[in-house]
Amino acid sequence: MDAKLRLAVHKFSSCDGCQLAFLNMGTDLLKLADLVDIVHFAEAGPMAPDATVDIAFVEGSISTPEDEERIRLVRKNSRHLVAMGACATAGGLQALRNRTAGADWIAAIYPQPEFIHALPTSTAVAAHVIVDEELWGCPVNGRQVLDAVRGRLFGVAPAVENDKVCLECKRQQSVCVLVAHGAPCMGPVTRTGCGALCPHLQRDCYACYGPAENPNTRALGRRLADLGFSSAAIARRFLSINSAAPVFQDAGGLWQKGDHGDA
Repeated sequence: MDAKLRLAVHKFSSCDGCQLAFLNMGTDLLKLADLVDIVHFAEAGPMAPDATVDIAFVEGSISTPEDEERIRLVRKNSRHLVAMGACATAGGLQALRNRTAGADWIAAIYPQPEFIHALPTSTAVAAHVIVDEELWGCPVNGRQVLDAVRGRLFGVAPAVENDKVCLECKRQQSVCVLVAHGAPCMGPVTRTGCGALCPHLQRDCYACYGPAENPNTRALGRRLADLGFSSAAIARRFLSINSAAPVFQDAGGLWQKGDHGDA
């Protein structure tokens, strides 16, 4: 009988929400444990951070010198590395500090900032090591995690979801909150994966799953401006959960400058 694949789940600078995608699977997690050997997953119990594994899931951005050193070790010890969640794929919310002087923030918050060891920026895992697969989302869901593991078990190339949230809304016959209510919905430029959860509940999309394929950020920005949103408000829509994703970073930067015509 072939040996089980060895699996690890590593946390970096993050809120632990993507790790909960494993724990929230319930009985499916038990089935997964029958198929693979989970050797490191601090959130669930097993502790072997330096173990050599077949597949490593990494949650969180690289924000400290220790993170930078540790991600290289994780990469060295992993045959297949999966960056999961907005922090690991695009720097997360903490990447908002990349647009300003992070040292000034630290000095303003901590009475002894010399004891805080942080990198000047918060960056995605792929900015430091080679990443084999990315799972976008804030947080990711159990289906994404299971698909990634099944792909390794059965030698199937990962399916990349690039459809926009708007297409998911159409499939569900949900009312468009951008058109019907003038809400600042990011659905036209955001990849699906969440099942269009927020628009289905008559809330605008916050771009949790990152930029879709060929997103027309210029058109969306102009539409939001036509609806009366300020340049600052539009910039905040792009510079949010996935602020360091290049296409959102560029669009948000232009709107920060008040550029209605070219954003």
